[in-house]
Amino acid sequence: MALEKAVISNLDTEKDFEVLFNPKEYVLEKKTPWTEVNIFGLDSPPVQFTMGNRERLSMELFFDTSEEKTDVREYTEKIKELMVVNAQEHRPPLLRFSWGALSFDCVLEDLVQRFTLFSNDGTPLRAILKVVFKEYATAATQLSNTRRESADHTKRLTVREGETLAAVSAREYNDPSKWRVIADANDIDDPENIAAGTIIALPPLY
Repeated sequence: MALEKAVISNLDTEKDFEVLFNPKEYVLEKKTPWTEVNIFGLDSPPVQFTMGNRERLSMELFFDTSEEKTDVREYTEKIKELMVVNAQEHRPPLLRFSWGALSFDCVLEDLVQRFTLFSNDGTPLRAILKVVFKEYATAATQLSNTRRESADHTKRLTVREGETLAAVSAREYNDPSKWRVIADANDIDDPENIAAGTIIALPPLY
């Protein structure tokens, strides 16, 4: 079976860049932040999920042109160009890193170039690039792929300090005017004055 090379595709220009050598390994990292709810008098405040973080793909890419005696920057500059702002899009390009079963839509977030071998005249012949790709997905794509509990199940959350039902409704339903639905479900008479730490139910919207 022929060796399959990793490919970095520029989704804006539809041009592909094949790496010289496949990475020895790669790391996929994703964090889920939880926000502490400040409630006076508690030794250990409860935590509440607010939003997720983008997944990151990191690796080292190896480039060597010592046999050809050509400038290795002929290849490394193509990676660096993936961080240049496109004049028409007003942002760097959207990318896709593909290798075997991995297909990762992303942008290039971090790049560190380390040149380790040079010709007699100082031309770099070998380089190791440390790259970090950050997951890219539009809000519409994420919403279509996310099954929100509020759509068909009742969920519960802890009210934060100074938070009103309108603020909760805006965050959870994307509509502050739906506060009455929450108030009715929880028998709340004063939507502007809710004690921090109160656990309320968020009924589904039909």
